[in-house]
Amino acid sequence: MRIILDTNVLVAALISRHGAPDTIYRAWRAGRFELITSSAQLDEFRRISRYPKLRAILRPHLIGTMVNNLNRALIIEKLPALPDNMDLGDPGDAFLLAMAAASGADYLVTGDYRAGLLQKGNVGRTRIVNPASFCEETALEQ
Repeated sequence: MRIILDTNVLVAALISRHGAPDTIYRAWRAGRFELITSSAQLDEFRRISRYPKLRAILRPHLIGTMVNNLNRALIIEKLPALPDNMDLGDPGDAFLLAMAAASGADYLVTGDYRAGLLQKGNVGRTRIVNPASFCEETALEQ
């Protein structure tokens, strides 16, 4: 199974060890599925981890460990262009949809309820679900 985790899910896993995002992250680290990321996502993760509000609550060594771990995932270096007619609620999420299109991932897991990714339901063969639904559908214990 191939999975894409939205950056907000990765950050949520760092913020709390009690919840679906952390369960998913630990399952990947245990080899339960293949994680797909991209250079664009790694750049975004590094950038947002420097936001003052996150720096106040996240320990730098945990951020560094996660970046090192993400470098062991399947990294897509060059993302394809999205079709012009693809509706994006948030243009900042375009790289996630491009990752899904390029990789044929089974799931894109996101906690972003406002930007419209969850409302899409899927992109190609990739199902778009929230972390709790992913845990339920794949029988990951929280």
